[in-house]
Amino acid sequence: MKYSYQYRSPLGVITVYSDGTAVTGLVFGGAPEAARADLAVFAQTEKWLDIFFSGKAPDFTPPVSLDVSPFAKAVLGFVSAIPYGETATYGEIARKTAVLLGRPLVSARAVGGAVAHNPVSLIVPCHRVIGAGGKLVGYEWGVDVKKRLLDIERACRDR
Repeated sequence: MKYSYQYRSPLGVITVYSDGTAVTGLVFGGAPEAARADLAVFAQTEKWLDIFFSGKAPDFTPPVSLDVSPFAKAVLGFVSAIPYGETATYGEIARKTAVLLGRPLVSARAVGGAVAHNPVSLIVPCHRVIGAGGKLVGYEWGVDVKKRLLDIERACRDR
């Protein structure tokens, strides 16, 4: 069964989806396409989002279930490891993914494709992935939202 919950953030409504035990989707906007339920995972995710939007680094992660390819899972694992308030480039993640998978090369474009299909935006912080030279590129919810998310994190880091 699929469940949904809507969270009102400073950047607009965020819809969170769950299979009942883990977060399976998190999108800006969205519509509750599934049954509404009071689930423990939604309470954990709401607390995580409250902490994030208050300008602090959450010290826990709600349970997440990623229904993605093994390649995307490897890429998103590296994305998840980017510390709060910091960034990594698509190229850096491509090099790490190549080493992990034992490949001579993984393209930054392939990494971008995997990041673009991240089903749990924010929790798996794809907004922390930037282009070469620090350029803000490629965010499904818009580069302006990406910038605002990074600004929230940098303000916390710089305190």
